[in-house]
Amino acid sequence: MAPLLHPFYPVVPDILWLTRLVPLGVKTIQLRIKDEPLDDVKRQIKQAIAICGRHDCTLIINDYWREAIELGATFIHLGQEDLAKADLDEISRSGLKLGLSTHSHEELDIALAAKPDYVALGPVWETSLKKMKWQPQGLERLQEWAKQSPVPVVAIGGITLERAQKTFATGAASIAVVTDVVFHANPEQRVKAWLALVNE
Repeated sequence: MAPLLHPFYPVVPDILWLTRLVPLGVKTIQLRIKDEPLDDVKRQIKQAIAICGRHDCTLIINDYWREAIELGATFIHLGQEDLAKADLDEISRSGLKLGLSTHSHEELDIALAAKPDYVALGPVWETSLKKMKWQPQGLERLQEWAKQSPVPVVAIGGITLERAQKTFATGAASIAVVTDVVFHANPEQRVKAWLALVNE
């Protein structure tokens, strides 16, 4: 049986990025759309489902759980604020798999109570992607999460290809990558290098 998540887990801001990266062999990807009209969000989710279906790639939709249910997606990711507002019963009834963000012990407890399929811990290192109220968690905290969590742990935040081996050494099941791909001078080449590393 294939693992729930591929070890390399890019997070992309729109369908154009997904279209570029999935055909390269990416097997888990998150579509994280921010501040777009709902009709456009639905269009992008629909296209993403089709592309990932053709390439046997697990698609994870960030935040838009109602639209994910409506359009037939199978996996969502929620932050803590989104989790507090979401209808977990409806999500459970729909059969959606669920990933949740965590940044502290308290948030880990809240996340695990929701019976997710994985939890993410971040930022592991400093990240320039967005202003975070959380300090970098570090590899020690990541290792602690990996040991005590009953579900797979995804590492996120400031992780580059050069930091991948030491990140995996903590027991993290997967590394979610944003900046190291989206802001790289040659994103396709970088993705191929990530895939080569994790597929060894």
